[in-house]
Amino acid sequence: MRRTLLIAALLLALPWLAATQGQAQTAPAAPGRNPISAEELELQSALRGGVVDGRVSIPNPQAAVLIQPEGRDWRAFHNVTLAWVGGIAVLGMLGVLVLYHLVHGTTRIAGGRSGSTILRFPTIERANHWMVATSFVVLALSGLNLTFGRHVLLPLLGPEAFAALSQWGKYAHNFLAFPFTLGIVVMLLLWVKDNLPTWVDWEWLKAGGGLFGGAHPPAERFNAGQKLMFWITVLGGGVVAATGFLLLFPFAATDIAGMQLSHMLHSILAVLMIAVILGHIYIGTLGVEGAWDAMSTGEVDVNWALQHHRLWAEAQLARERAEAAAAPGAVHAGAAD
Repeated sequence: MRRTLLIAALLLALPWLAATQGQAQTAPAAPGRNPISAEELELQSALRGGVVDGRVSIPNPQAAVLIQPEGRDWRAFHNVTLAWVGGIAVLGMLGVLVLYHLVHGTTRIAGGRSGSTILRFPTIERANHWMVATSFVVLALSGLNLTFGRHVLLPLLGPEAFAALSQWGKYAHNFLAFPFTLGIVVMLLLWVKDNLPTWVDWEWLKAGGGLFGGAHPPAERFNAGQKLMFWITVLGGGVVAATGFLLLFPFAATDIAGMQLSHMLHSILAVLMIAVILGHIYIGTLGVEGAWDAMSTGEVDVNWALQHHRLWAEAQLARERAEAAAAPGAVHAGAAD
């Protein structure tokens, strides 16, 4: 009988012993709070120290990553750092351009238009320029929407219209990446020979390009500012395109860390390019009289060409005179003697 009672007591004490053992493996809890289990402590330690993986039965191993610390850094970059850098760069450039125009105004053609024109950009160069330009504008607007749209457009448009706009913006952003990239490659092939630096560019830079009231320094087909714009577009646009394709085809060539780095490079370079190209757009429209003709009709006024690109214009005019003199039926001096 005593043995039976002892066995029964031991059986009744087992739950209490298990609970006591569990409490021995549990961290001290603050008064009024539930105790933290050893498993929870292990999870918190993993969250602080590295990647937390799960198990998946699908072929995509990336889906097994539940949490990784770099993701928090990326989120902070997207929500805070990128917004500040983009806002300062774009709004700052707009402010500088408005101030410059109010103080300086449009740079006029010295002596007015001559009435004679000279070919500056043939059709193939203008067509490629506009393909790159229109693609970039849509890419820039749709990209800025990802960072600033919820704060600027959502309150104005409402949820439904903003969602539709963002959806179509995403489609445009993805598909226009292809003509933009093609245009960058064609631009490099067409213009690289005219955008190599020379000593003429150094003299142009020392004179400030004639942007601040001084005489316009001599320049070749592209001045130093345009050459800088060319290399920013080709090199910066190349990196933006490459990182964009890594994001467009996720995990095709890189892992999660590579995707995050690609996004950081893509977005930072993109907002900086937007700021620089705003200056390019200003100079080609309101900033310089006659500059718009170069990419609209391809023909520029001779006085404009001599003022802004004198070395190139003089060479072009000399070539045209030589071709005219060599043409059949041309009248040469002394032919009547």
